[in-house]
Amino acid sequence: MQICKRMVLTVIVSSLGFAIPVFAEDAAPAAAEARSNYVKPDIKHESFGVLKVVVPLTTDDKGVQGMKLRNIANGLKAVDEWKGKFEVTVVLYAKGLSLLKNPDEKVQKQLDMLESKGVHFEVCNNSLLEQGVDFHSLYHVTDADIVPSGFAEVAYLQSRKNYAVDPMN
Repeated sequence: MQICKRMVLTVIVSSLGFAIPVFAEDAAPAAAEARSNYVKPDIKHESFGVLKVVVPLTTDDKGVQGMKLRNIANGLKAVDEWKGKFEVTVVLYAKGLSLLKNPDEKVQKQLDMLESKGVHFEVCNNSLLEQGVDFHSLYHVTDADIVPSGFAEVAYLQSRKNYAVDPMN
């Protein structure tokens, strides 16, 4: 009976022109095949050298925040493997402050690991004032981490300190 249902659904789906697997287990061989074709990168340029990037974080979207933390961690690992140095500053302003408001244990571990590798987190004073947030309530933030304007800090790091700006937020 189960096989008949699967066949009927497959016929219906394919007659509608969809090229998607109907069942998760049908997708497993394709996913395994895709993984088996992985190759280690073979870059054709010199060492990464010193790279500097500023990551503006302005969203309270936990998915975007998590992606940013993973991107930074992956970048640090790649640059280290290719004998370079990565200077990363995360500037939190607007809704981005939410990353440091009561982060769960998983996020705390990510933040701690990134800080241990030299990633610097800066917090916008304008956003603190506008949101009525005491910086002491934010995870690991000290007065030395406060910048007058997050938006201006990103521009400063780009124009005066030669930081690349992460364009996606």
